[in-house]
Amino acid sequence: MQKYRNKYRSSSLRLPNWDYRNTASYFITVCTHNRQHFFGEIISQRMELSPVGVIADNLWHEIKNHTNNVELGAFVVMPDHIHGILILTGIDHDDEHATHLPTPNQFMSKISPKRGSVSAIVRSYKSAVTRHVRRLGYDFEWQNRFYDHIIRDDKSFQKISEYIVSNPAKWNEN
Repeated sequence: MQKYRNKYRSSSLRLPNWDYRNTASYFITVCTHNRQHFFGEIISQRMELSPVGVIADNLWHEIKNHTNNVELGAFVVMPDHIHGILILTGIDHDDEHATHLPTPNQFMSKISPKRGSVSAIVRSYKSAVTRHVRRLGYDFEWQNRFYDHIIRDDKSFQKISEYIVSNPAKWNEN
């Protein structure tokens, strides 16, 4: 990094010193590349899913079947993004032991998202959607990053859940 003086490194959007495997609820937004309407359209204040949107919807609901210690809150697929709440219920300590790798891999292990973390869950979700969509012959791409917000109390959880559920009805107001 000395050679490039961090010129090509993006700063993290994540909260410093927070373990994103911690028990908490996380509000997630993931956008498509260039905000392209891959997932369908809003018609009469309802989301009409395209085949790509159906895949994005189905695979979100599969997260709980592939990740330990996670529950799903409100979720919606919009024309060019998804909103969802991931509820992490605790660190899987078996996963912590699985990260101890031989010395040559320690650097990559340190900078890679930890198994069961928000980043790892979202990365796996995005990868699965991309893989299935492209296998069916669709041209598809996600935005590189995603947005997350740690939900700190019940009032915020309810407000964000309502926002997610009502998002299609408010689409034209944006």
